[in-house]
Amino acid sequence: MTLRSHFYILLCCTLFISCGDDVLPKPEAFLSLTYPKPNYVTTTTDCDYSFEKNDISTAYFKDDCSATINYPELDGTLFLTYRKVDNNINALLRDAQKLTYEHVIKADDIIEEKYINKEQDVYGMFYDVRGNAASQSQFYVTDSTQHFITGSIYFNAKPNYDSIYPAAVYLKNDIRHLMETISWKNKD
Repeated sequence: MTLRSHFYILLCCTLFISCGDDVLPKPEAFLSLTYPKPNYVTTTTDCDYSFEKNDISTAYFKDDCSATINYPELDGTLFLTYRKVDNNINALLRDAQKLTYEHVIKADDIIEEKYINKEQDVYGMFYDVRGNAASQSQFYVTDSTQHFITGSIYFNAKPNYDSIYPAAVYLKNDIRHLMETISWKNKD
């Protein structure tokens, strides 16, 4: 065989071997997580407030009426801090806002939503924190004269917004519902 024949055989083999399916980019995939439809139950304690929480969570109250609400299926915890208002409403508001804005370093955006419920005498702010911040949702509520509650959700995982996004959205709705159902027991 001549050099030319070897070249043609090699060329034909290369063409046959290299022929095949075209390489296509993979379509974007989305993590498919499903969570149960929330079923809210009223939580009552000896504290000066009550609220509705999702029945997949468990609430633990401390002596000072602060609480932790655990979501084992979502590996997250909502921390509630209760404080009595005693001529310190400005300091309490400043501390609540400072806590939220400490996340601005890692957050892509912080969206504030005012909350007003005149019938229950509950006023506050809900914060939707977007990005790789440690807490994706926070709030505070008060009656401005006696009661002040802050709430923050934290996951037991490194804050990677893409990974925790489905759980963060689910809990954001739960936290908003909890905040909107807070009522004071001792209204003057």
